[in-house]
Formats: sequence, structure tokens, C-alpha cells
Amino acid sequence: MIQSNLAELVDAVGRIEVISTDVFDTLLLRTSRSERSRILKGERLFSNLLARRGLHITPDLLADTRLQVQRLAFRGLTLHKVPGETRLDEIVGRQLSVLGLPQSLVAERLRIEVEVEKTSLVANKYLADILRAHRGAGARIVAISDTTLRSESVRELVQHFHGAEFIDRIYSSADYSLTKRDGGLFLAVAQTEKVPLYRIVHIGDDWRADVQVPSAKGVAVYHAPRPAYRRHLRLANGALTQVGRFARRRARVTKETAPFADNATLLGRRVFGPIVTQFCLLIWLYAVEAEAADKSVLLFCARGGVGIRQAFERVLEKLSLRVGVRRENLLISRLVAARAALLARSNAAVEELDREFRGSVFADVAKALGGRRYELSENWHQPFDAGTFVALLFGNSGTEVLADIQQQHALFVRHFNQLVGDSERIILCDTGLYGSTQRLLASGFPDKRVETIQFARSNYKGHSEEHFPRVAGLVVEQNYYDPFNVSSCVLRYWHLIESLFEPAVPSVHSFAEDGSGRVGANCGDITFGAIDPSAGNHLLTGALEYIEALPADGGAMALRDAEVAWHRLKRAITRPTEAELRCLEVGGRSVDFGRSDVLRIIRSGQKQTFARKLMSLKAQLWREGAIAREFPVLKHALLPMLDSVQSLRGLLGRQH
Repeated sequence: MIQSNLAELVDAVGRIEVISTDVFDTLLLRTSRSERSRILKGERLFSNLLARRGLHITPDLLADTRLQVQRLAFRGLTLHKVPGETRLDEIVGRQLSVLGLPQSLVAERLRIEVEVEKTSLVANKYLADILRAHRGAGARIVAISDTTLRSESVRELVQHFHGAEFIDRIYSSADYSLTKRDGGLFLAVAQTEKVPLYRIVHIGDDWRADVQVPSAKGVAVYHAPRPAYRRHLRLANGALTQVGRFARRRARVTKETAPFADNATLLGRRVFGPIVTQFCLLIWLYAVEAEAADKSVLLFCARGGVGIRQAFERVLEKLSLRVGVRRENLLISRLVAARAALLARSNAAVEELDREFRGSVFADVAKALGGRRYELSENWHQPFDAGTFVALLFGNSGTEVLADIQQQHALFVRHFNQLVGDSERIILCDTGLYGSTQRLLASGFPDKRVETIQFARSNYKGHSEEHFPRVAGLVVEQNYYDPFNVSSCVLRYWHLIESLFEPAVPSVHSFAEDGSGRVGANCGDITFGAIDPSAGNHLLTGALEYIEALPADGGAMALRDAEVAWHRLKRAITRPTEAELRCLEVGGRSVDFGRSDVLRIIRSGQKQTFARKLMSLKAQLWREGAIAREFPVLKHALLPMLDSVQSLRGLLGRQH
């Protein structure tokens, strides 16, 4: 039963035993201050408290960390199959751990949160008068809220605005791990209050959580939405808060005038060290959330995951961060995952093969997937088409190829299942971007819960995003470079991040069983500690040196350094000097997927005319690097032009 008039609702229900009211934007009305503005105000107060104790961390850094922790906590909640709620005390505890601050500060930070809320709310006196009247007539009045605050904090806020002895009981989703939006909290109210659902009247502003869900369960509801302009005012306030934070960040960064190092190891230490540490801290936050919710395993994907694992374990050790999630290195590649998806006859495999082997012939694809050359009929030497290839593979002429694919897949399944064990949640860790391995592997193993965390996630080619809900770009989640998000500069030279973490071993394409029955792959032993992923990799060597030099409470230091490092990296990518070009240029990148082809990051145009060199820039994998090398005089004009074009593209992309 839904009514737009509270008096009519009371008359229609008859005898009311319990009236439940939503809290925020119903019993307590929010002002135009946005959530980001409230968080920043709280962090200013917390920063002042820390300063009085000799700990100096800027409000913006505190706010950035809080928002990152909160984002990953809510993401984990979305992926978790069992209904639940994120608790503010847990968010603050993880924030403090990342920053190297003592957990004893949690209670003080929570007190600040409540004080900020008191300045950001006003009492709904009209509703309070109605509730008091019905309470006097014998109905119990309860407050029910989906919030990260525990019941005692919500009670303090209600009492601050409406006085004591006004609400009989507070039901917070943070205490019950049940929410209004999934309906469980209403059932908890009925059970605790010992009343049937049809004897409860609920009042709230949210159409889904306060109207649709409870009314479907038999609760009589009264919808009390706030005017739409209130939401727009808060959005505007949030935007102004972000503009202010962006301006302050730019001002801080411009004060850092230290030049780049002229060798890759020093550049790795000063620039990639803080950035890699930041990435590892985000992995830790994701793993801690997963650990609290499910029995999980964190699988670092060959090849890039091997270098990530090396850095991650060092960060855990240096910063004394604990996580109980089991961690393993996984023998995987897009080719291996494609076999699994192909045998499951998944559309994901068809689309991936169609993209990878456009312009090839069927026999080339058979060689890549099967691992050897085959004597095949004329049909297999026609131009490749993924749909036709599947028909050939599972037809009479594809028996030999299919058998090899099945054999290779069976060996991988043994390896995969051994690492997964009885884990309920499988978290792959890789570099990025699109998450093809995730999409293919999840298609090949539909009975397993597979998700992926990456340095960056980007649908830069406009492909299907069906798997994106289970792929998290921990540092970057954007399709294009955005001038207002400095970390998105890596999208302009993504091969740099891939090469940063990859050890000098071949991509996984074939498996074999040794004499003891152990499954290995062509890349050799990549278990943790078996190889040094930084060998010959000066940038990663420098990054690991930075991590080794961190103090035990160095999380805040690393995040401060990362703020500057990102701007230095952006400058080096978009307007490289000769030294930066020499340090950052990646050698040939393998095409992969079972092929031996190699792509040059910067293809020299020494024998080309000026016009041809200019036209070839679009095909360069690092356009800015190519401009700096091929046009040493004109680069001062061409690089700003390219930067403007890329920035405009990113800004236009924000609108879609």
C-alpha cells in the first residue's frame, strides 16, 4: 500500500503497531553540502588533530585515501553475493592502515564524522510532530537506515536534533549487515518488534529502498521525496569541492621542481616507486575486503602479474600490512584463456579470435591454438572468419587440432584447480587494459566466481563491456586520457606499464607434465621467488629500491610522493626530453596469442619523406615519443597540438 498523504495512510492501515522512518533526508534533512564536501571537512578537522600530535598529513591526502577505501569497499559489497553493508569504522580503520597511522585513532575520527553530520543536517520538525503524536497513541517509533554509521552514532544524531526519548529503537544496516534496498532490514524490524509486516508503516524518501521493496513485502509505505533541486545543489557543491581539490593539487605539484633523473633506475625509483606502491596499497585494500567476505585466492597472472606480485609482497613487508588471502602465480595468457572459452563455445572466444586474427587464414589460427603446424585441407587456407573457424574446428577436418587444444586445456585445468583449491572467490591480478583474460576465463569456467583487478581498465576500442562489473581498474578506469585525471596519462603509452611489470620470460602458450606429474609451461617456473622479474628491468629495479627504502609507517609518504610522481610521469609521456625518451622507450612488444610477431613502439621513419613521417604518427604506439624522436625541431609545436587534441577527446568522452 503506497500513499502520498500520511494521514490517509494511517486511516487506511487502521491499528498501527510500529511506524518506521528513514533517517537521512527524511527524519533528518540534508543541506546542500555534498558527501565529498562533508568528507573533506571531516578530514580537515582530523588533519588538525594529527598535527597537534606531530603527524602532518594534508586534508586532501586524507580525503583521497578515504574515498579510495570507500570505493573499493562498496565495490566489494556489490560483488559479494550475500547481502551486507560497509561499515564506517572498517573504512576508517583501513584508511589509517594505508597511511601508517595507529588504529587507536578510529574512535576519534568517527567522533569527527558525527560532528560534521550535525552541521550538515536539519531537523524535519513536521514529521517529528506527527511521529510524536502517534507515539503518544501507543505506536512504537523506530528509525531504519541504510548507512555506514552504527546505531549509536545514528541515535546521537537523532537525539541532537529531536531530543532524547523520541525514537524507541534504531535499526542500522551497518549493525545488522542487512539493508532496506534488499529488504532484509525490514524483516529484521518485524522479527525484533514482534509484529507482522502489514502492521508496520514506513516513511522514506528513496523510491526503491523506502517504497518498492517494503511495499512488496506487505509494509504500508509513505513516500516523502525531497525536491529534485536539492539533489542538483548537492551535485554542484560536490563539483566545486572537486575543483578546489584539483587546484590545490596543481599548486602543490608546481612547487616540486626537481628534474628527472637521466637514467632508468633513478627514474624508476623517483617516479615509478611511489606509483607502484600506490597500486600495491590498492591491491591490499581489495584483498582485505575480499578476505572479510569470502574464502578467496589472489592469482597473479603471467607475465605482468609476476612483477606486480614482487612489488606487492615487498610493500606488505615494509609497511607491516597483513592480509590472509592466499596468493599464487598463475600460468595464464589470453591464448590459454581463449582455449577454455572456445571449448565452452563462448561468444567471447569468437569475438576475441575475430579481433586477433583478422587478415590471417584458418590454418594460422589452428597453429596458434593447437601449438604446432598441421596438414589441413584446402578449407583451412581460406581467409579467417571466427564463426566459420568454430565450425571447422568442431567438424571432421578439425579433429587433430581440437584434440591438441583439449589436451592443452586439460593440463591448464589441472594447474588452475590446484591453485584455486576450495576458494569461493577467484581474484586475478594483472596489468590491464580491456580484461580479455578475465572475460575469456570466466566464459570457460562459468561455475567459478572469477574477477580481476588491474592497474587500469579501459574499453579503448569500444568492445563489449559485459565483463566490466567484475574487472576493476584500481588506478584508472577510463576509456581515454582525461586532462583532469593525471593518472590517465598511462592510456597514452600503455605499453610502458605492461613492460614495467613483465619479467623477461615468454608468454604462456603450451603446457607439459614433468616426470613427477607436475604441470609446467613453456615460460619456465614463475612461482614466487623462482625468478627475479626486475632482472634487466631498470625501471622496476628502481621502483623496488624505493619500496625498500620506505619506513614502516611510510604509506602516507608514498602517497604524497605519488601525487608528484604522476605529474612527472605525465610530463615525461606527453613531452619527453631526450633522456626521458631513452629511459622510457620500450623495446619490441610481442603480438602474443601464440605468434612470434613483434611490434615496434616507435617505428623509425628515417627513409620516409616529411609528409609520410607526419602521416605515420597515427600508427605509432607512443606518438609523443615518435614526435620527439622524428621531429626534434617541430616537437615544440606538435606536442602541444597533440596534447590539446587528446585532452579534447577525453573531455568529450566524459559526456558519453
